[in-house]
Amino acid sequence: MKTRYVNAQVYRGGRFAAGSLLVEDGRMAADTPGTTADRTVDLGGRHAVPGLVDVHVHLREPGFPHKETIATGTAAAARGGYTTVCAMPNLNPAPDTPEHLRVQTDLIGRDAVVRVVPYASITMGQRGCGELVDFAALAPYVAGFSDDGRGVQSAGLMEEAMRRSAAAGRPIVAHCEVDDLLRGGYIHDGGYCREHGHKGICSESEWRQVERDIMLAEKTGCQYHVCHVSTRESVELVRQAKARGLRVSCETAPHYLLLCDEDLQEDGRFKMNPPLRSRADRAALLAGIADGTIEVIATDHAPHTAEEKSRGLAGSAMGIVGLECAFGVLYEHLVVPGKIGLERLVELMAVNPRRIFGLGGGLEPGEAADFTVLDLETPYEIDPAAFRSKGRATPFAGWPARGRAVLTVVGGRVVYDGKESPESGITKDSKTI
Repeated sequence: MKTRYVNAQVYRGGRFAAGSLLVEDGRMAADTPGTTADRTVDLGGRHAVPGLVDVHVHLREPGFPHKETIATGTAAAARGGYTTVCAMPNLNPAPDTPEHLRVQTDLIGRDAVVRVVPYASITMGQRGCGELVDFAALAPYVAGFSDDGRGVQSAGLMEEAMRRSAAAGRPIVAHCEVDDLLRGGYIHDGGYCREHGHKGICSESEWRQVERDIMLAEKTGCQYHVCHVSTRESVELVRQAKARGLRVSCETAPHYLLLCDEDLQEDGRFKMNPPLRSRADRAALLAGIADGTIEVIATDHAPHTAEEKSRGLAGSAMGIVGLECAFGVLYEHLVVPGKIGLERLVELMAVNPRRIFGLGGGLEPGEAADFTVLDLETPYEIDPAAFRSKGRATPFAGWPARGRAVLTVVGGRVVYDGKESPESGITKDSKTI
């Protein structure tokens, strides 16, 4: 079965040009003159890009299906234009053994509508301390190793984790947080915090562990990726590491690029970890994506129940959702004003994640046919009530946006077609353990 998608602006070789896409048996094919197709789809001049990839998503299952499930989380991903997501390990059971990981991959195989590549935890029970997992046994089935939600506190333990991860050929993907520097804080230790009587999280709690881990990565030769950087110091540390030729990369999230602590409201949808930082931190992050220091934008999609997010800044659970609004708000508020180019945004959200984590799919012949078609012209408003995710808490509620996904294709099969009703198809991509 061959399907040709015509009348598109296609992203290839780092730029857009008028063209078409040919899909044959779930893979991209060369669309050479004279090639026939069984079906033709007119994309109406819209932009076709490699499917978006989010390397930092909390799907909450197994263990917390009241917050999110594989089915609802991947439906949200498809609606947001994502064809691959990497699932974080703060689950029950934590994916710390092949047997525990199999509980998750069985659910993925049954319910996922996009590709889901899990992380294994670094420590048993994903505690950030204690015993390390069996890296060699888990490595064939995971994108990397992370204790996201907790920083590994012991330098000695992290060094040994890096050695074992390097030997297994997988990256360490680190949530950087020094517990002793938190001091009960829950928003950034800045002006809003002091003016409103809240407890602050200092920037050093993040960058101090980034600094330590980069030194360990240099010592061990481990590939090292920093989760959700939020401070100017972290950006500079990564910039210096790259200049030394280290295998170091990092991500940030849309909320850190578009908001700062001056935008805080007494509402749980503004509470996440790390917190919204200062205006100067936001400027450093924007400079980091412009100069290539920050190579990935991930959402840190972290759904909670409405009740858990209803307790204001002090009492609400940490975490917001992002899969269904990330591209639209970034395109409207970064690309349209000329802060970065569209091609750069595609690199950050689709190209670089694949390269750094060795993920397939895209627009080149022979690759799995994973692509997204974007309507960059029609404005809309972020409406959490329309989300497919169980989570609704986003600071972008009501924001103007552009760049809606109108077609998401995974393995040649349409998993979202712009209609606001869930698709029934399942895309199975987990390996048998």
